[in-house]
Amino acid sequence: MTDADLDVVDQDDEQLDQAGAGPADFDAFFAEESATRPREQLTLYGTTYTLPESLPLLFTLQMERVQDSSDPDDVRRMLATLYGGDVLDTWAEAGMTDRQLGVVLMYSAANIRKQGSVTMARAAELYAEQDAGKDAVPANREQRRAKTKTTKKRARSGARS
Repeated sequence: MTDADLDVVDQDDEQLDQAGAGPADFDAFFAEESATRPREQLTLYGTTYTLPESLPLLFTLQMERVQDSSDPDDVRRMLATLYGGDVLDTWAEAGMTDRQLGVVLMYSAANIRKQGSVTMARAAELYAEQDAGKDAVPANREQRRAKTKTTKKRARSGARS
């Protein structure tokens, strides 16, 4: 460490001393920071929803869990973290399809991360790309094994026996 580096550390220590001793208050810091971040709004089935200023950790964790779940309650909890209330039933009763739900989630997640970064049309394209990728994966173990065997045979076709 050079003398210049030590001077910077000393200045930081002085600023901390002037700010007051005590524990770092992340509650106050995050509340202040949250108030200044823009929030995206969307209208769906006549209701306007204001998205959170950043992607909730609970949503991210539930998204991983819901991918393999067929329990509607898992989906309800995940959606409530973004849109509040019990929107799954409201949207289902309004006729929402699984594709439409996927597009709304793509749009929401992208625009929570960076407001205005994805249009509805682009979210639909992203969903279609993701959905096409899912179709490329064999649906069951027997299909996966069959695909693996053909892939291995092709890889060996030029090899000596």
